[in-house]
Amino acid sequence: LFTVINESQKQQLESVSYSSRYALGLFYEAGTGIAVPWAARYIADNPCVCFISIDNKKRNIESPEIGPSVVVHTTVAFGSEHLDSDPEEVQQIILSHLQRIVPSLPKPSSIKCQRWRYSQVTRAVPNCPGQMILHTQPLLICGGDGFTRSNFDGCIESAMSLAEAVKPHL
Repeated sequence: LFTVINESQKQQLESVSYSSRYALGLFYEAGTGIAVPWAARYIADNPCVCFISIDNKKRNIESPEIGPSVVVHTTVAFGSEHLDSDPEEVQQIILSHLQRIVPSLPKPSSIKCQRWRYSQVTRAVPNCPGQMILHTQPLLICGGDGFTRSNFDGCIESAMSLAEAVKPHL
């Protein structure tokens, strides 16, 4: 790929940085009740957990046939500190914090702990309008939140920019 990219583009792409974190999914049998009055919640004062969502409530797909799931995101500091730790150990640490935050959570039927090495953009490509054309014949364009910012608006901005960049080549 780097044979296509000029030196300036290479430097810009290498300047992008991302935060790291873990995501933990807790999956329950159909009919299990999760007794919390919210669908999603940011946690301000915990060194490990920063966000919890009751995923089916958040997505408004509560159903008697589908079991609920809980998604937990760790803080950036926790993710960086445990980036190369054993995922089993990390899972236990997250679960112990979660238990203190939401003691009413039932025991899940399964758990998935996922290291998310590239979670959110901390430094995007500088002065970039949402995409970068790497090559014109054949057309090679890259985009995404690394070219804007890590939120919904940043993703939409990049997608719109990609569409505009492709138009002249159609």
